[in-house]
Amino acid sequence: MNTRRITWIGVLVSQALVLHTVERMLPIPQLAPGVKLGLANIITLVALNILPWSDAFLVMVLRSMLGALLGGGASGVLFSLAGGAFSFLAMSFLMRYRDVLFSIAAISVGGAFLHNVGQLLMASLIVETFNILVYFPILAASALVTGFFTGVISDLIINAIYHARLLPGAARRRGPQPN
Repeated sequence: MNTRRITWIGVLVSQALVLHTVERMLPIPQLAPGVKLGLANIITLVALNILPWSDAFLVMVLRSMLGALLGGGASGVLFSLAGGAFSFLAMSFLMRYRDVLFSIAAISVGGAFLHNVGQLLMASLIVETFNILVYFPILAASALVTGFFTGVISDLIINAIYHARLLPGAARRRGPQPN
């Protein structure tokens, strides 16, 4: 790994942790357990757009683990990694059809939706019942709103990075992708 890649990974993980911390401090009323804005997902979308897949995956794993450990403990790591992995894989797949079928906002909604699925499945395994799935409609509705919001913000950041020519080496070779 070269210094530039390590720097980009470090900067993105740090930004995700700051957004995670800010989100925890916001006085947002909870509709149901687990409903959050998902601000750190902005960084995952940015990473998927400007870094190689493996580096973006590393950003997601590091931000999920460190964010959960800094703010929730060991059980939080399980929920964060489950949701993060489902979300990341969904967004990675949808990115293949970016600008053809899906916008960044739509990809983000898909990621938010699958993040909730991953966390609900983990919760079901931990409490050993699938009754917890009654939260699914509330979480799905919240994924539409929060996913769209984080997608729009992500698109603005991605475009700013491309226009400022601040790309890491691999993204520079792929050429401009944003709208």
